[in-house]
Amino acid sequence: MTLSNPVFGSGSQSEAWGTKPGSPVGFRDNANMSADQLQHMYQQPAATGADMGRMTIGDTINKTIFCLALVVIGAAAGWIMPALMLPGALVGFVLGLVNVFKKRPSPALILLYSAAQGLFLGGLSQFLDGMYPGVAVQAVLATFCVAGVTLALYRSGKYRMTPKLNKIFMVGMIGLVVFSLLNMVLMMTGVIDGMFGMRGGMLGLIIGVVAVLLATYALVSDFTMIEELSNQGAPAIMAWRGAFGLTMTLIWLYTEILRILAILRGDD
Repeated sequence: MTLSNPVFGSGSQSEAWGTKPGSPVGFRDNANMSADQLQHMYQQPAATGADMGRMTIGDTINKTIFCLALVVIGAAAGWIMPALMLPGALVGFVLGLVNVFKKRPSPALILLYSAAQGLFLGGLSQFLDGMYPGVAVQAVLATFCVAGVTLALYRSGKYRMTPKLNKIFMVGMIGLVVFSLLNMVLMMTGVIDGMFGMRGGMLGLIIGVVAVLLATYALVSDFTMIEELSNQGAPAIMAWRGAFGLTMTLIWLYTEILRILAILRGDD
């Protein structure tokens, strides 16, 4: 399967896990055990993935919840102190790049990324909610609804990664990034105005819908890689990689939905 999410695509699988190719996950020498010792060992409950130091879906979910909790805490601080929005955005951007290209996930950096992005989201949400009351709550509910539907479709087998969709995703992502950078430069130089620049009005709505569709496919990519790494017996540390991927995608999804709702509620 071709990886479409850059979070899971940096480095070879063995390098990312911090193991040598072909090295065994675990080994227990029972050649010298007595019959009683062997009998006692076989009577013990079967070891789970967590017991063997391997990545599990449950552990990934727990770590994702922890990351999202930090996002919420950071968002609360950013809501109260909107001036923290820009520092949070800059720190979150840098830490996001570091975590994407880091071969072995760092829990500390991932948690710091979550908190920093929370500051950014809190300030942004407070600003837009002041203009369009209730838009932040609407965006939160819409984000979880879209993520829930995407997960349900994935679990049912109706929404899966395919080579063709991977190519469409990559082309769409490149186009979105280039357009967003161009839009930012034109806004900073005063060539265009408006709250969202070229991402406002009807064009902004169309691009926003495309971005949401790309984000849902990124979620499918996250779900797929988490499931595959868990089935392959990846080390437990890789659960943090899965948590980071899901957190990053959900943050992206929220910002796109928030933008769409603000455009619909405003004059852009």
